[in-house]
This record gives sequence, structure tokens and C-alpha cells, in this order.
Amino acid sequence: MSTLDTEKADPAARAATGRPPRGDRRRDRHRSRTDGRVPLGRRLRRDRMLLLMTAPVLALVVVFNYVPILGNVVAFQDYDPYVSTNGITAIFQSPWVGLAQFERVFSDPGFWHAVENTLVLFLLQLVLFFPVPIALALLVNSVLRPRVRAFVQAVLYLPHFFSWVLVITVFQQILGGAGIIAQTLRQHGHEGFDLMTDPEIFKFLVTAEGIWKDAGWGVIVFLAALAAVNQDLYEAAAMDGANRWRRMWHVTLPALRPVIALLLVLRVGDALTVGFEQLLLQRDAVGPGAAEVLDTFVWWTGLRSQDFSYAAAAGLVKGVVGLVLVLSANKIAHLMGEQGVYRK
Repeated sequence: MSTLDTEKADPAARAATGRPPRGDRRRDRHRSRTDGRVPLGRRLRRDRMLLLMTAPVLALVVVFNYVPILGNVVAFQDYDPYVSTNGITAIFQSPWVGLAQFERVFSDPGFWHAVENTLVLFLLQLVLFFPVPIALALLVNSVLRPRVRAFVQAVLYLPHFFSWVLVITVFQQILGGAGIIAQTLRQHGHEGFDLMTDPEIFKFLVTAEGIWKDAGWGVIVFLAALAAVNQDLYEAAAMDGANRWRRMWHVTLPALRPVIALLLVLRVGDALTVGFEQLLLQRDAVGPGAAEVLDTFVWWTGLRSQDFSYAAAAGLVKGVVGLVLVLSANKIAHLMGEQGVYRK
């Protein structure tokens, strides 16, 4: 008689071997296959409609975001689009120059000036812009009436849908030389001003425009995080004698910390991209000395001067530095106990 037959006939022998019954083993194997490990084929069949819905978006991302990455090869060439009637074939016909374009980039004072302006704008926006959505979210969350809260959210979020042309036009009509404030001052015998063409305060002006346009989006994100906070924590803190400020400090802000860490990592990764369209629209008004950043520098040298290889090298340097900043910020988030963009 086999061991399996012995175990089936004699429960005592089965207990002595320490092995579970055959039916239990079969259920355990089935459970190990189903507990969080759905086969790939089954998942594809289950989510086929969702995959079909996202396929056009993925195709657009691949075509417009990943395929152009192959064009970075011109950073290692002396690219001339006029050697051929087709720009793609011109890549294969242009001579290779190795790292000569990168040597030009690192020895160009204009490039380092653009880097300096970019970092100054990033640090200023990080200090002045980043805390504003958090403060507004805490303020909106303290409003008790749902209708008032919904109205405030709508008002704060509406400028996010405005184009930068409209945003700059609004600021021009308020702070420009022919704006409302300047005209009012002249009517009362005072000297007017034009803040839109002042290079000294341009970085503060750009930050104010960004706060007015995009702070509402951050409010929505933080309010969504606050909605997931267990209300029993507030009640327990109130029973322990904590006032509103104590509840905000010990309950609300710790609940927002993972979201703050995630957005801060993304913000650091976007440090070298401080608003191409916004700055390009105002570049002529204040001059390149105040408004020239890396994105406008690449655009000016690449499209206007048609030095495509040089612009590609500068853009590639910017991309590599941005990647390093994202990885470094995410590592710091891990050291602080937060997930960041991805887990360890």
C-alpha cells in the first residue's frame, strides 16, 4: 500500500507525518495561486476594455514623448537639416563630432546664466509657491458649510484652466503701465509704475502668476488627502483636550506628509523646467537677462538660431540633471520614512 493510501485509511498515520489532508493541500495550492497572483492571461482578459480605452493615450505618449528621444543623437553630431530633403535621413548623413557640442555648452556663459536664472526661480517658487496650496487646503477644510466649501474650491481652481496668455493679460491689465493701479495713481496725482517690464521684480512677478494660476490644483490634491483622514482621530484628540491648532499640527499635517513628500519630489524633479510658455511670452518685455531660463535658451538657440545640435546637447544636459534630482529627492524621502515617487 502506498503512503498516500496509508494516510487516507489511517488518520493517525497522517497526523504522524505532519502533512495536511490531500484536499487541504489542493486548496492551499489554489489559494497560493490566487492570493495577489492572478495569471497574466487572466488579467489581460479581465481588463481588456480598460486596456482598449488607454491604448490611444499610450500611443500618443509613445509617439510624442518617447520616439523623439531618439533624436537626441544629434547632440553628438554636427547636424545639418539641409543636407537632405528629409530631416530623418539628414541625421544619418550628418558628421559625428563626439562630445564637441557638450564642450561648447559648458564653456558658454549664456548657458550658465540661464542655469542661474532657472535655479533662482525654482528656489523662489519652492519657498513662496509650494506652501500656498497647503495653507489654502487647511483653510478650505476648516469651512463647515459644504456649499461654501464647494464655491471656494471652484473659485480657486478656475484659473488653472486659463492659458498663460490670458493670465499674463490679466496681470498686465492690473500691474502694467496702463493698468488699473497705475491709472488710479495718476488720477490722484501720483506717479504710475509698470511692474510688468521691471527686470528687478520679474522673478517675484512670475511666482505670483504661478500661484494665482496653479495653487487651486494643489488645493484639490491636498483636500483629497484630507478626506481620507479618519475623523475618529480628531474626536480622540478633542477629548484629550487638543484645541484646533493642536489637532491640525498632530493629526492633519501628519496625514498630509506623504502627499507633501510626493509633490516635493516631483517639484524638485521639475526644478529645471520653470515655465517655458510663461517666460517666453514675457521675455521681450523684461529682456533675456531676467527671463532667460534653460527652456527658453534651448528654444532660442535651437529654433531661432537653428543650431540644433547645440540645443540638443543643452537639453540633454538638462534632462540628465533633472533625473539626478528626482532620484536624489526620492532617496531623501525614503530616508524620512515616506514612499516618494516609488517604493524602495
